Amino acid sequence: MGTNDEIDILLVEDNADDAEVTQRALRRSHLANRIYWARDGVEALQFLFAEGRFHDRDATRTPRLILLDLKLPKLDGAEVLRAVRADPRTRLTPVVMMTSSTQEQDVIRSYELGVNGFVSKPVGFEEFAKVISGLGFYWLLVNRPPVPGAKEPS
Repeated sequence: MGTNDEIDILLVEDNADDAEVTQRALRRSHLANRIYWARDGVEALQFLFAEGRFHDRDATRTPRLILLDLKLPKLDGAEVLRAVRADPRTRLTPVVMMTSSTQEQDVIRSYELGVNGFVSKPVGFEEFAKVISGLGFYWLLVNRPPVPGAKEPS
């Protein structure tokens, strides 16, 4: 996939097995044709904001959904979420935190930073695949996001 392709989902996940299950579940459900997998928080932000090796990517083409792991190398999911919410280009992009954490403080902190959903990863493959399919169905087909570039009411 070229870096100027439109992306349905930005998957930010450092665990290769979880990333593979997530991508497979979304494709098997025919919910997302274009998924970009970022392996850490720094890569995710560079992709979103067209920096580093993604400098030629059109930063105005934001994903329809960001699936974000909380525990990431280089820059954790909370910091990625903070940067996403701080930038006008991505501020309204739906973000779902997907993590193995069940800590209530992680849930609270994520919502305080503006996450749209928080999902604890199930341990079993089939259960995890079902959760991913459900997330994709809701956020890509059911949910109505704001139109990019639309003016806010004054």
